[in-house]
Amino acid sequence: MAGNGGLIKLDVGELSAEQQEKLRRFKRKTRIDNEKYLRSHPEVEELMADFLRNVLGKRPADIHEFAADHFSNPDLRVVIDSKMEENIK
Repeated sequence: MAGNGGLIKLDVGELSAEQQEKLRRFKRKTRIDNEKYLRSHPEVEELMADFLRNVLGKRPADIHEFAADHFSNPDLRVVIDSKMEENIK
């Protein structure tokens, strides 16, 4: 069944009990791994907060172009490091 963006809607009921259990374990492990990664990289939170702050402040007409410009800024690391330092003080 085609959904938005060409994605297929998954019918978990079509999986066997064993497959459903494997999927459940995979999802749980993925969530735990993601949480560990984010906790060990607090700069990710600052990076996303900075992006959202800029998007909401500037309200660009072309969000894709804005995001490309924002994340390809050669000074982005300096900006994020500076904001991280401010949060420590």
